Amino acid sequence: MRRGTLAGILALGAACAPALAMAQEKTRPTIQFNRWQEDWSVLADPSVPREPLDSLKYIPFLPADPKSYLSFGATLRERFESNSAAGFGIGSNHHDNYVLSRSEFHADLRLGPLQLFGQLQSDYAPGKSPLGPVDKNRLDLEQGFAALVEPLGEGTLKLRLGRQQMGFDLQRFVSVRDGPNVRQSFDAAWADYEIGPWRFIGFYSWPVQVRDAHAFDDFGSRDQTYSVLRVERQFSEAISLAGYYSHFTQNDARYGGITADERREIFDVHFSGTAGGFDWDAEVMGQVGRFGGRDVRAWALGSLAGYTFRELGWSPRLGLQFDTASGDRNPNDGILGTFNPLFPNGYYFTLAGYTGYANLIHIKPSLTVRPTSTVKLMLAAAGEWRQTTADAIYTQPRSPVPGTAGQSGRYIGSYGQLRLDWTVASNMTLAVEAVHFIVGDALRRAGGHNSDYVGLQLQLGW
Repeated sequence: MRRGTLAGILALGAACAPALAMAQEKTRPTIQFNRWQEDWSVLADPSVPREPLDSLKYIPFLPADPKSYLSFGATLRERFESNSAAGFGIGSNHHDNYVLSRSEFHADLRLGPLQLFGQLQSDYAPGKSPLGPVDKNRLDLEQGFAALVEPLGEGTLKLRLGRQQMGFDLQRFVSVRDGPNVRQSFDAAWADYEIGPWRFIGFYSWPVQVRDAHAFDDFGSRDQTYSVLRVERQFSEAISLAGYYSHFTQNDARYGGITADERREIFDVHFSGTAGGFDWDAEVMGQVGRFGGRDVRAWALGSLAGYTFRELGWSPRLGLQFDTASGDRNPNDGILGTFNPLFPNGYYFTLAGYTGYANLIHIKPSLTVRPTSTVKLMLAAAGEWRQTTADAIYTQPRSPVPGTAGQSGRYIGSYGQLRLDWTVASNMTLAVEAVHFIVGDALRRAGGHNSDYVGLQLQLGW
């Protein structure tokens, strides 16, 4: 080998060494939406950059196994809200200014394939009146479960048993209810099996009810159950299809002034993906069953689509959201057509929560820009109508507005929305949202009026 060639090879190796070292350098975990999904075993490597209190993020439990450890963490979310007319001001005309304060603390023990996860919550809403069950929970067990991950055949089996949180897709209908103050938990047995591009999920649960008479009094009520069988197929890294069957029961449910037991069989299909500058997310759900002596026949459709101009500054995205859900067309025909949104999130439409996912047609064009890699700004305007005037107008999650059922006027109203999201640091986010809602004639005749909402939120994770 000639000396020049050897020198060139050595020079090339020296140039590539820093890049190779950087590629092999381990990074710290990011704060996850579900804190139990974080893996802090990377801190077993002393070369990983350290931060204060890391001695509590990774406590080796079995020295021979770096994957066996104990980790502690916390999440704090503080949101100031100003609402000029909650529920469109019907029955209450005062302007509310209040704080939603959520504090969570968790411990995560890993012993090889076994995980024991516990999370406490403490939620307060100073200044808010009246308080609902999703506003305040002084101290309770938010999550507490045992999980097992084991290889099975050519795939992986995952089991969870205990109090846990779950959400599907965009969390239109099954969510952890992150928008309000108190998140939704389930006392559940969960199993899923992942093999290649397929994932099979099944669970049975009692949705947790918030009581807050004293600490640690939340409970999974036998008066309400929810179970699911779900199949997911990943066609590529960007495109996926999922479908599930679920069974929902609730004793003493209330629709149209009637109280009876509710039983719903639910079928859902979800399709999402990206291609080029396009993105889309579509979901359709059908519901059949019984409510008292009436048959249930209800349905809903949710969709989001957009195109991002990546070659332009700030990467503008033009989006269109279309949602519709059935209402009850005739209260005397023996059929209940009002869609039950089950466990919706509190921010799919807006954080203001002015309207719910029942008896609704909702169209919302939007423009989103990214001035920097950490800042996202969205501007939107929307129009809403009732699917049928025989049924009421609904607010979140499924509360009928008094005096609207059976009244003329399909047009509910329109709103403008402005939202800013800023990732300040890897463990800190800031969000600002403003909504102005202009009511239609049906709401105005019922005593409603135009409404304004402003929310300012700071979230910290450790």
